[in-house]
Amino acid sequence: MANADSGSLYQIESCCRLYPGSTLVPFFDLGAQPPANALADSPDTPLPLVPLTLAWSEQARCPQLTATVDPAVLFRHYVWVSGTSAVARDYSEIFCERLISRMPSDVSRSVLEVASNDGTFLRPFLARKYQVLGVDPARNIAEQAEESGIRTIPEFFDRQLGKRLLEERGPFGAVFARNVLPHTPTARDLVSTLVATLDARGVGAIEFHDSREIVQGLHYDSIYHEHYFYFSLQSVSRLIEDAGAHPFDVENSPISGGSKVLFFSRQRRPRTDSLTQELAAEAAEGLDTLGRWREFADQSRSHAKALRTLVEAEVSNDRRVVGFGASARSSTMLNFAKIDRRLLAAVADNNRLKHGRYTAGTFIPILPPSEVFSQRVDTVVLLAWNFRDELLRELRERYQFSGRIIVPLPGMPEVVELKP
Repeated sequence: MANADSGSLYQIESCCRLYPGSTLVPFFDLGAQPPANALADSPDTPLPLVPLTLAWSEQARCPQLTATVDPAVLFRHYVWVSGTSAVARDYSEIFCERLISRMPSDVSRSVLEVASNDGTFLRPFLARKYQVLGVDPARNIAEQAEESGIRTIPEFFDRQLGKRLLEERGPFGAVFARNVLPHTPTARDLVSTLVATLDARGVGAIEFHDSREIVQGLHYDSIYHEHYFYFSLQSVSRLIEDAGAHPFDVENSPISGGSKVLFFSRQRRPRTDSLTQELAAEAAEGLDTLGRWREFADQSRSHAKALRTLVEAEVSNDRRVVGFGASARSSTMLNFAKIDRRLLAAVADNNRLKHGRYTAGTFIPILPPSEVFSQRVDTVVLLAWNFRDELLRELRERYQFSGRIIVPLPGMPEVVELKP
């Protein structure tokens, strides 16, 4: 792998980002890897390598990375677009209804989304005549959102911006941040600013990858440099409470292979049975213990070896193998399992921003699915396994693919036959 000078790209933390008095204890080393979305322009492009190590904070009771990569490097030009996924588009309507159903009828009809991407999750609110505003630091994606009619501020959401929004627009009836809290090294500041922009009677929501799903389903592919934290309901609840707000309900989300949406308000509301039960289930799983996470690390190492062995067997049997879904998560999986262009002929992806580029570190060409499946393909590794049903339907109906599918996660990898 060609390596560029990592220089000032990152720094290694020895203390917890949430509770600086707590020392970080490294327990899962996934090796030095390029940032997951650092797609290469050619197979010879030098890429910076950054340690990818998970560590434990006893006070925070949740894992976090040891390396902090400059957020401007990771997020100013982004290649993940929410609207690419049919699952995300369908879920955006469900999410909208869930949030509105928890809002008082006479609260301000204004909605703020932090890390709004292309505006997919604000669009249903706009269709229902709410005033919407997005904030996203990825200038290229924010521009797309603006062009589609979603007002978007192309900045990082920090205290200064929060103060400006309050002065210019007043508090919002609803605020939400989906799958951005783990992306924020200053997560405590993000939560407190989000709470500060919320109307006293409004409702907020924070969505994040469910750590119970991570450990039970071996989602080690969710560990990459954009995700500084791996939160539980308990740890996010503490941050909300520290900011002076009150978590009161929880819902499941299909995103990321299993996420939680935690609802909160500035005024105290009765805690639902669902939230109480989910918190108890987390405790029973041992998510607040280092021992459970060490077990997860051991199982993940075994999984990566099994996955590589499975792909090698396909290739040794003269099967042409490709991947489907050049997601950030797939970057961790491919690098950790040491699956590169010697094993995968290409990776198909629907996101045109990735076409003609190469996967970070493993340098597999990323091509439109129409191009990949116009050639002989015997086996498909479903890298974006968390969109399994959507991708299998696309393979069968759009590309008339029949053959072997390697589903890497959740749990140990399995091979299924896709029939005509």
